[in-house]
Amino acid sequence: MPDFVFPPAPIASVPVDDGRLFPVRRIFCVGRNYAAHALEMGGSPDREPPFFFTKPADAVVTGGDDVPYPAATTNLHHEMELVIAIDSGGSDIAETDALTHVFGYAAGIDLTRRDLQDEAKATRRPWDMSKGFDHSAPIGAIAPAARIGHPAKGTIALTVDGAPRQSSDISLMIWSVPEIVAYLSRLVRLEPGDLIFTGTPEGVGAVTVGETMQGSIEGVGTVAARIVGR
Repeated sequence: MPDFVFPPAPIASVPVDDGRLFPVRRIFCVGRNYAAHALEMGGSPDREPPFFFTKPADAVVTGGDDVPYPAATTNLHHEMELVIAIDSGGSDIAETDALTHVFGYAAGIDLTRRDLQDEAKATRRPWDMSKGFDHSAPIGAIAPAARIGHPAKGTIALTVDGAPRQSSDISLMIWSVPEIVAYLSRLVRLEPGDLIFTGTPEGVGAVTVGETMQGSIEGVGTVAARIVGR
């Protein structure tokens, strides 16, 4: 046995809807992948090359567990997203082969400290602390592609305390799943256990202590999380 200085942290994982666990290696996130959201954030709706940011693997929150309101923000936002789960690694993956690297899909929420992100944008600094904080990636059970196929359309929606906030269709993503997988694999070697959050539609907004987010993606699954005090 290796002589670790202290015991390694447990492996982060996400439930699969058949009872298995999907071990999480890394979390990549696509920015501005819906034209309407790009516009609401003051960006361009044009089809620019995709860009990515990351979250730590242990940012995942599963099983509808509570999410503590994070420190250093007064403007926590929800961003409802389709999540890709990778089970076969590779570099320079062709778009035509990309779906063979996908294990399945899940509904996820990219939580964002919007005030920190706005400050980072204004000062041209990294987004890390606005996106990659503890408990920032609530996610539902992964649905295997072997059962549901590879969804290219379907309603994506989120409510807060039952009130509609986001509603769109994953067919409106600027970059499709095969394009995202292929493009990212040219930047890093994808590995089994990688998750890719594919971007959010319009309607993002603030959530606060006591409120419950419930999201769904047609044909894929659901995600839920309640914001609680620290």
